[in-house]
Amino acid sequence: MTVATQMQQAIAGIQSAVATMTTFSLETEDQNAKKDFQQIAQNLNNALQTLEARQKYIESQEPQFKNQ
Repeated sequence: MTVATQMQQAIAGIQSAVATMTTFSLETEDQNAKKDFQQIAQNLNNALQTLEARQKYIESQEPQFKNQ
């Protein structure tokens, strides 16, 4: 498995986790839990942006990995 493939899998996993946390925040009535879920989703989004930037860098350095 290439680094590019592993990066795509990591990105997909984090996207899924963001969606789950967002759903939890929308479904709970507990305001403290809602804030916690929103903060977790935001932290995951920040990590996602970092990984997506890294993926773009990998693709620019190794064009054969683009859209694998």
